[in-house]
Formats: sequence, structure tokens, C-alpha cells
Amino acid sequence: MLDQDMTKKIAEGDGFIAALDQSGGSTPKALKGYGVEEGAWGSDEEMFGLIHDMRVRIITSPAFTGDKVIGAILFERTMDGEAEGKPVPQALIERGVVPFIKIDKGLEDEANGVQLMKPMPELDALLKRAKGLGVFGTKERSVVNLANREGIAAIVKQQFEVGQQVLAAGLVPIIEPEVNIKSPERAEADAILLDELLKALDAMPGDDKVMLKLSLPANPGLFDPLVEHPRVLRVVALSGGFKRPEACVELAKNKGIIASFSRALLEDLRHQMTDEEFDASLGDAIEEIYQASTAKAPVAA
Repeated sequence: MLDQDMTKKIAEGDGFIAALDQSGGSTPKALKGYGVEEGAWGSDEEMFGLIHDMRVRIITSPAFTGDKVIGAILFERTMDGEAEGKPVPQALIERGVVPFIKIDKGLEDEANGVQLMKPMPELDALLKRAKGLGVFGTKERSVVNLANREGIAAIVKQQFEVGQQVLAAGLVPIIEPEVNIKSPERAEADAILLDELLKALDAMPGDDKVMLKLSLPANPGLFDPLVEHPRVLRVVALSGGFKRPEACVELAKNKGIIASFSRALLEDLRHQMTDEEFDASLGDAIEEIYQASTAKAPVAA
């Protein structure tokens, strides 16, 4: 796929974006969910090898194709690795899946009710390498815990500054200011975030577009103005701790927003499964999330 083909697929394609970007801190939890207990590896390299094997098993499954999965977000080590003898981004592109890369380096301590992204001093080099491997876009995450306008404004400012750096490198940023779904001020935080995002989008120079990855709002339909904004290529939703059935129900209430689920996609997959069991379980999860993203109706249990 050429850049214009990937842009069209992300902007208009029926399907969702798989998040396969668990980083170092969340890898043990992801492996445990996959049925690999801590102690099964003796070093970080072995741990990352195990999670890479899991991701390769997912993206090479016959269930994982561009028919329903239009994009996949990768961890840096996964981007630099191989699947079936090919660089992972190329393996995805050949399956009709648009590759993205997680670029943030984790979160700062909470201040003003939010967690900003840590500095990314090597970002330009990472973006250049990603572009060379055929990656289409990036994803960068911060977290909103409370409805503090000063904090939320700071998150949006930082996100759009990084987004401009990504755009300058020829990639499309997925801006992800996650609202903690367990926040006691969730609905108020959603409303402030909407306001700050609209101001930032309206102030963008040039005519480039960004993507947004947001927590499913407490009030369905709240983010319609973002879905319809001319500077937004696509709005995607994270599962944010919801189990897949609940995440799909909430997603289906929001028109124009597609999934970008991680745990909700992978929650039923286990290392011990046969290939047939694994492919069937992954296929069921993909179908459920696909229906909630496109038909806007969760699959009946």
C-alpha cells in the first residue's frame, strides 16, 4: 500500500485498529493474561522475545487481515522485529493492515490531575526509522485523572506539539489523551477535553490531519464534533479497562468512532491453545469488535 492508499483505508475503511503496543512496564501483565507466568523468562530479552512471539502469532493468524483489522499499533521492538522472515510493518502491509508505532516513553507523575508524557529526546531518530520501515503513523498516550482544566490544557498542548513533530516527519499522529474511566470526575473531564481538543484542532497550521484515540465518553455522542472535524482523519476508542463485551456495547453507542482495543482484543487468547483454538478465539474477538465498530451493534452473546 502506498501512503495515499493507507490514508484512504484509515479514513474510510470498515474495521478497527488493533493495539499491540504493550511496552516494557506492561509486558509481564500482558504475558500473564496470555498464560505465561512471571518466572518463565530469565531476562528482559527473553521476556520481550515471548511477547514478540505472541504478537507474531496474532498478526500471522488467518483471522488477522485487512478485511476487518485496518490498522495495528506496534511497540518499537515489534516494529524492529520480523514476522515470517519479513520486517513486521511489511508483513502487516502485505495483509492489508496499516502499521503504526507507539512513540511515548511512559508517563510523568500526576500533576493538576493529569499525567503528561515523559520527554522523548530520540524521537526524530525513531520517526525516521519508522518511516523507512513503511510505518504510516504514531501513537502517543497521556492520562487525565481529574476534571482539571489547567492539567487537561497542558496535556492537549503537549500532544499537539508532539503531533506537529510527527507530521513534519511524514507520519500521521494518533493523539491519545486517555480519560481514566474510573475517575470520579469522568463526565466533566470528557467535556473539558472536548473543548480543549476543538480549540487545538481549530488552531492547527496548514492542512494536515491528525487522529484521536479517546476513552469512550460517559455520555454517548459527546465526541461527535471531533468525528466531524475537518482536521481529524479518524477517531478511535481505547477499551480503557472495560472487558470486551462492555467495551463493545459502549463503542456501539458512539457513531463514527471505531475501536483501537488492546486488552479487550487479546483477553481470551492463551499461549497453551492449539493453532486452531487460537485462530478461532481471535476470529471471534475480531468479529465482535468489528461489528461494534462498523454496524454499531455488539454481537449477541
